[in-house]
Amino acid sequence: MDSPKLPIENLSFDDCWELLADDTLGRLAIVVDGHPEVFPVNYVVNRRSIAFRTAAGSKLWGALMERPAALEIDGYDPASELAWSVVVRGDTQVIEDQAEMDAVDGLGLEPWQPGEKSNYIRLNAKALTGRRFQVNRPDVWNTRLQDRRRASFE
Repeated sequence: MDSPKLPIENLSFDDCWELLADDTLGRLAIVVDGHPEVFPVNYVVNRRSIAFRTAAGSKLWGALMERPAALEIDGYDPASELAWSVVVRGDTQVIEDQAEMDAVDGLGLEPWQPGEKSNYIRLNAKALTGRRFQVNRPDVWNTRLQDRRRASFE
């Protein structure tokens, strides 16, 4: 017999910032040439904003134009069977102050992708939302082997 589902929990701002601070990889969404693009980025939380490094290209161009962007992270805890998602929306800007760049580096910002990432970008949060919810139990016999929910039931 399945247990009753818990309602979707809207996360507080502090909960969202804590989840963001505990993670290192997010998906950055920006508009490039009139259409949405999504890029994985390694980031840190600095002064209640998101900071990341990038090479020259679309992310830098968007930041130079101070365009809107969004960053999304999510996770799943097999022990509690709870999933969560956090979305930060705001404007991007280039970090040019050396002391700010040093502070970001001091937080352990380290891009995974090889290559020079000498441009520091900040996503200033204008909207922050998050939610946590209990996931559906998988049909262990029919669920794909790579589905993270399976770990709870095997």
